This record gives sequence, structure tokens and C-alpha cells, in this order.
Amino acid sequence: MSLTLDTYRLLGRSGLRVSPLALGAATFGTEWGWGAEPDEARKLFDRYVERGGNFIDTASTYTNGSSERLLGEFTRDNRESLVLATKYSTLRRPGDPNSGGNHRKPLFASVEASLRQLNTDYIDLFYLHLWDFTTPVEEILRGMDDLVRQGKVLYVAISNAPAWQISRMQAIADLRGWSPLVALQIEYNLIERTGERDLIPMAREMGLGVIPWSPLAGGVLTGKYSRDDLTATNAASGDGTRKSVTIANGALTEHNLAIVDVVKEVATELGRTPAQVGLAWTLQNPGVTAPIIGARTPAQLEDNLGALEVDFTAAQLARLDEASAIGLGFPHDMLTRDTTRALTRGDLKVETRR
Repeated sequence: MSLTLDTYRLLGRSGLRVSPLALGAATFGTEWGWGAEPDEARKLFDRYVERGGNFIDTASTYTNGSSERLLGEFTRDNRESLVLATKYSTLRRPGDPNSGGNHRKPLFASVEASLRQLNTDYIDLFYLHLWDFTTPVEEILRGMDDLVRQGKVLYVAISNAPAWQISRMQAIADLRGWSPLVALQIEYNLIERTGERDLIPMAREMGLGVIPWSPLAGGVLTGKYSRDDLTATNAASGDGTRKSVTIANGALTEHNLAIVDVVKEVATELGRTPAQVGLAWTLQNPGVTAPIIGARTPAQLEDNLGALEVDFTAAQLARLDEASAIGLGFPHDMLTRDTTRALTRGDLKVETRR
């Protein structure tokens, strides 16, 4: 069924309504060597909002703060109608170990910096950005709850963290009456499906809406890369471009390009672009709330939004799933075998809906 940006969805177990595609603002500004100039960023923002979009994602350090500052300018007239999401954890001052991490000092300092840069007095959705493997979970949760009680943050969320830590945090928040996590950001796309092992099922069970970042795998699923890009010369490139970053992250492999071949085939059958097929596939997962699109030009944005209108046949979905399938590993594979199920159910026929 086709969607629109104003086909709003509830975020996790909250009552917050968000668009089915979030606008990523990491491309707002060119300080990282790529991205959109302010005028182009404004066009992206305006077009997204005009189409009914209300969910915008950024972070305090994206494009060295330009992303939040530009959003602060763009949202002057419609702040109340938007759901602004930002994050903390990454170093804001190189060389200062306490300007990053998950503990209270960067937590509170980053919120204050984001409030100034976004030109607002509250943040709708505030994420822990990167797990630091150091800070006690009680310190993180209590700090987040303090910010909610102060009215500086409305909802709290988490990104890029182990599933067992997230479920533990959610249980502690529930038991202590602290603000629960309502959203989880993970890398999720046809090339990176390992979140299906534990993160996505955990999120559904614990009441977190899944917000996939890099739903196009750094551009690989758009079909713009070929097997020529697998050469050693290209792989050694460190010029700071999106292409070199994608190569460095290991997203360009023969296996992944074989997945892209199937994406292209399905796109041709549907009269769509590979990017639209890649994005639309993530929306098929009932655990996914809103993938984050990171367009740099209005044309890219329009192409991405076309994913909302893609309708797959069952056969096409099966081909995409088969091409990109991963093994769930232990204990999942063992527990889903018929022989194992028989040990717990006997001959009973039990319908499982999860």
C-alpha cells in the first residue's frame, strides 16, 4: 500500500506521530567535504515539509555544528509542527575526553549546545549516539530522565548499542519509573541485515521504534557503484569523499554488488529506481518506523520520496530477501528447527504471530 509523508506513525510505545521517512540533516553543510550548501539545504528542508514531512534527524556534531545551526534557521516559523531529533556522545572538542562519551557531563553540555544551535527551548527526541562501553547504564538513564523532567527533552532514545544493554536499560527505566527509551537507530538495509538477529526483535518487544540509518548502504544500493570500484587503487583512496568512506566501511564487495544486481532487476520491473526499491524494502519490515534519508540535492530527495509509492509483489520481495539473506546464528537457527520445536510443543499445532 502506498504511503505519503503525512501517513504518520506512532514512535515506539509513545504517542508521538512521525513521518514514515525521516529527513537526515547530516548533509546540511559542507564542512565534511561533501553535503549541501545552505541554499540547497533550505530547498531540501522546504520540500520535505511541504510534502507533509515532520521528522528531522541531526546531531550536535554533524558538519561541525552547521547542521543544527541551519535547522535552527529553517524551523523559526514552524518549530511546533516538527519533531526534531538530535544526539550526543561524539567529541565536541578534540583533545577533551569529557566532551564526548555517554556520561552526565557531555550529556548535559551537548543538550545545552544543541538547544542554542537549534534555536529552540526543547528537543523532541534525544539519542545516545554511540555506546562507549564505559558509563554505567544507571548514570545514562538518570541523566536522560533529569532532562525530561526539566522539560529540555521530551523523549529519549538510543543508537548504535548492543541489544542486551538496551533491553537491560529499558527494564531498569520501567522498574525505577524513569523515562523509557522510545526509539532505536541502527544501520539497516538490504546489505546490512544483522539487526534482524536481536536488535529489531528486541525493539519490538521492548517498545522501541526502529529508525534505520544508511538505508541505502552509503549509496551502494542506488546502483552508482560498479565492480570497477573494487580495484585496489580505489580501495586505497583516502580523499574524504563519500565514495572513499563507503569503501573504507567495507560496503563495496562482490557479494553486495550481487545484491544490487537484484535490486536493479526489481527496479526495472517496477519502473522505479534502485534507490526507491532499497528504501521501500526497509519499510516492509513491521518493526521499522521511519528510515532516515540523506539526500544532498532536491532531485535526490524527490527520488527518495518515491519509495513511499513502491508496491512489491510477493515474488519480488522473496527475491530481494533471498539475495540478501543472512543466517540468524545461534540460538535462533537451532530454536526454529522443527526438531527443536517438537521438544517444547510435541504434536501440538501452535500458530506463532511474532
